[in-house]
Amino acid sequence: MENQKSNSSLKAIIVVLSILLVGSLAYMYKMSTDSETTEKTLMSEKEKLINDLEATKASYDAAIADNSTLKGDLETERAKIEELLAEVKKSKGDAASLTRYKNDYFKLKREQDQLLAENKQLKEQNMTLTTQRDSTVNVLGEAKRYNDTLVNQNEKLSKTVAKAAKLTILNLKTQSFKERSSGKLVETEKARRVDVLKISFTIAGNEVAQSGNKTYYVQIIDSKNNVIGEKATEAFGDQSLTYSFITNAIYENKTMNVSETVSGKDFAKGLYHVNIFDKGQLVADTTFTLK
Repeated sequence: MENQKSNSSLKAIIVVLSILLVGSLAYMYKMSTDSETTEKTLMSEKEKLINDLEATKASYDAAIADNSTLKGDLETERAKIEELLAEVKKSKGDAASLTRYKNDYFKLKREQDQLLAENKQLKEQNMTLTTQRDSTVNVLGEAKRYNDTLVNQNEKLSKTVAKAAKLTILNLKTQSFKERSSGKLVETEKARRVDVLKISFTIAGNEVAQSGNKTYYVQIIDSKNNVIGEKATEAFGDQSLTYSFITNAIYENKTMNVSETVSGKDFAKGLYHVNIFDKGQLVADTTFTLK
């Protein structure tokens, strides 16, 4: 009887121990399974965090490549992302570290969103300013072309007016005379008898020319290439002019005749040249011959 009781107790103990063993094995299996699941989850979160950090770095790279006004700030924030990315890659992926890294990432991401938004606003403002500048340049270019056209037209008009304002010398002619004791002039072409030359010409009327005193230099050159008369010299810039006499006329914009005489003796035979200069510019010329 006592043996039967002992056997019953032993069986009960074995059953209890078996149940405990099975429970322990089941608990250990569950713990192992949970650990594997947790490790997989942590590794997945680590990979996702790495991908997010690399994407954030790429967005910084793109913004910096645009030569942004905020380039310095963007480079500083990118360096923070790169530093955090390196730490995450080296970490073992435990829950505490990942939580801290995530918090750091979210903080940096908020800073990035704010900085990129500011960068976008600056780019839009720059585009607007560029458009306005280009428009202003176009307007200024059109204005310059218009002004250049006006300047050219004014220059042409000034040249036209200056040309129109110049006086025209007409009917330049020379007569040779013998002056008698009575003062009477007798026309002759014989050189040995000539003692007076008469130079006459006409100044054409011109309403746009400036009125007032007009000075002309008359040059008479004989057949031996000598200037007769006063033989005075006047300089005009780099040029000099030897002339026979000066004639002055009070011009009032109307056609007027001018006549002057030159006395002399021993006039040479041959061809003579008569030139009229307005300062240094030749405005009329003619020839005559003494026999």
